[in-house]
Amino acid sequence: MTVEISDHFTRILSSPVFAHLGTVRPNGEVQVNPMWFEFDAEPQTIRFTHTSKRAKFRNLQADPRMTLEMTDPENPLKYVEVRGTLVEVIPDPEGSFYVHLGQRYGNPHEQAPADKADRVILVMRIEKVNGR
Repeated sequence: MTVEISDHFTRILSSPVFAHLGTVRPNGEVQVNPMWFEFDAEPQTIRFTHTSKRAKFRNLQADPRMTLEMTDPENPLKYVEVRGTLVEVIPDPEGSFYVHLGQRYGNPHEQAPADKADRVILVMRIEKVNGR
């Protein structure tokens, strides 16, 4: 299934802005955290770096639904919300995707984090996009 993503939303998704990722906790509450991310227009996915030891990872293992929101860096009254599902977890024991995202977000000297052995890449399949 391909989702229609406007040029405006693509511009926001392609910008190195912080996003807020919402996952569902086991008790039904929503957990929201700021995240680095990378958008891939084909095959319409978003990738995050994370560890397999934190609550967000456990949340997604129990319920793979997630929502990501970010504001337009050119106009904070505009935003994009992306809803989707976790479709893949890729081991990243060297933390290379963490380094890649750190560089994308402006730190050319980013180093792998201390928890690199537990690092994974979370891949979200985009299922719905809206905003303004």
